Amino acid sequence: MKKNRILVIEDDNDVRENIHTLLHEEGYEVYSCDSGEKGVELAKEHLPNIIVCDILMNGMDGYAVLTELSKSKKTRPIPFIYLTAKVERDDIRKGMQLGADDYLFKPFKADELLQSIRARLKKREALKAESIQDSAKQKKNPKTKYNIDDKIFLNISGKPHIVAIKDIVYIAAENQYTSIKTTDSKSILVRKSISAWEQILPDKIFLRIHRATIINTDYIAKMEKWYNSSFLVYLKEIKEPFVISKRYSTQLRRNQI
Repeated sequence: MKKNRILVIEDDNDVRENIHTLLHEEGYEVYSCDSGEKGVELAKEHLPNIIVCDILMNGMDGYAVLTELSKSKKTRPIPFIYLTAKVERDDIRKGMQLGADDYLFKPFKADELLQSIRARLKKREALKAESIQDSAKQKKNPKTKYNIDDKIFLNISGKPHIVAIKDIVYIAAENQYTSIKTTDSKSILVRKSISAWEQILPDKIFLRIHRATIINTDYIAKMEKWYNSSFLVYLKEIKEPFVISKRYSTQLRRNQI
């Protein structure tokens, strides 16, 4: 069985050697280095399953390492665990915005590191399995519509994500992309057209209200008549209403009967 590969980037020699020894004894294939620059080289060369990286380092720090690796399709999906002595909220937010998967605060226990690594590996394998199943389903019947209780696999910035169909509030076109707004107020940008979404979403729940927008009718809070047979539709937890063009207003009225 092939060992999971872990890259450790840490400029403190004692900490780095202790982590290397711990992970090696746990059966992992371990690569380690003392600088961000070398870490980027090793990541691109070995494509580890997980990267454990200190934040405060001379030269290229942990933020710069993650930023650099996010530029490559090959290294972008690798789960990234930060090691830090900093506990400020802004620092944590910065790492999460860059795509960090977890934070461990120094000093940490060996079990904390091992549990974090196992959790990331387990999640990655689960998402990979979902991806394979979803791809097989789409190849077999690419125009099959999802049910409201289904979940859909999305490749977002090189990282796999699972989104529940019922949690999609609306989808809006943005140039060659579409933005998905979910119930947790997240906006997810994906490379898929509005027409493609219309073909796979359950049409009893999702309605295209004009050329650039599809809404989940379960989240309609109220509707108001507007001019020229158009409507204003207000969705729950969304401040601005959506205008339904005349072309699609008939279908909406039919759905509301």
